Amino acid sequence: MPLSDYDYELPQSFIAQEGVEPREAARLMVLGADDGVAHSHIRDLPRLLGRGDVLVLNESRVLPARVRCRKPTGGRVELLFLGAGAALPGEDDADAECLVGGKGLHEGSTIVLGVGVDAVEAELGPSIGEGRFIVRLPDGATAMSVMRRWGEMPTPPYIRTRLNDQARYQTTFARVDGSIAAPTAGLHFTPSLLEGLSARGVQVIKLVLHVGVGTFKPVRAERVEDHRMDAERAVVSADVAAALNVAIDEGRSVVAVGTTTVRTLETATGPEGRVRPFDGMTDLFIHPPYRFHFPYSGLLTNFHLPRSTLLMLVSAYAGRERVLAAYEDAKRLGYRFYSLGDAMMFRGGPVG
Repeated sequence: MPLSDYDYELPQSFIAQEGVEPREAARLMVLGADDGVAHSHIRDLPRLLGRGDVLVLNESRVLPARVRCRKPTGGRVELLFLGAGAALPGEDDADAECLVGGKGLHEGSTIVLGVGVDAVEAELGPSIGEGRFIVRLPDGATAMSVMRRWGEMPTPPYIRTRLNDQARYQTTFARVDGSIAAPTAGLHFTPSLLEGLSARGVQVIKLVLHVGVGTFKPVRAERVEDHRMDAERAVVSADVAAALNVAIDEGRSVVAVGTTTVRTLETATGPEGRVRPFDGMTDLFIHPPYRFHFPYSGLLTNFHLPRSTLLMLVSAYAGRERVLAAYEDAKRLGYRFYSLGDAMMFRGGPVG
């Protein structure tokens, strides 16, 4: 399947530069199993879902993985710590895998962290391709200590302004450190909305996928099936697997929130449709055609970038033509796109 099949035009003005407040005020396009379309808001989810329904969320927490630093000569350098999206960097890790931005950098280059008397030097180690280097940190420093001291939230490059509130790029229920980008469908949920869902009788279940390079790495291959995902760590505990299997056995509706949740469920679910405990790395790439194993009743997700693996996953779930047609409707109706934008929810299971 050619990559161009997942392209579409999006003027810059549609890309959300900040999130709406309150979060649940985001718009929600609801696509029914009967091909009907309704327009609502995230705050209406307690009305749209029923007693006994299940929402599955990704509770991975974004680390302050972006560190702005400089060369000794003053040139700008930016580090994005990548180990966070695979397995949480240990407190003893003196070397770190980083995506490095800056001019004229090579193995052996010195970079300066901090300013004034607090400044320390690190060194670029071997290049491992695609702008990534092993960074040799100063004595006594670790990836985690560097991020905690100098790091900031790694917002995507299409968000052109620094967020005044860094917590806006973090889900309100995030609990497990490890991501280098937010699981963005979860950004719409507030404690009050979750309380409203609970009062409605909706069960909320949380699992983990630590978002790393695999989720947002651009697809370069001209044929979609030639793309390879970088592995990311996913965790489905025994309790979560058991709760999901009970819901399946009772015939309850299960709605996945976000593409990372879907990839985790698919990784942990066997061909027979049973969820197994899982704690490991997944490089699962979901694109049409794909046979889903978990028995979904719906998918809530944001509007994704052209040519992205996220758009391909949603197309595998709901059908490429239907998804791209919905995106055109969203543009016509002024929906906001990407991480801080609005959302869409597919009612019913996958088409494939």
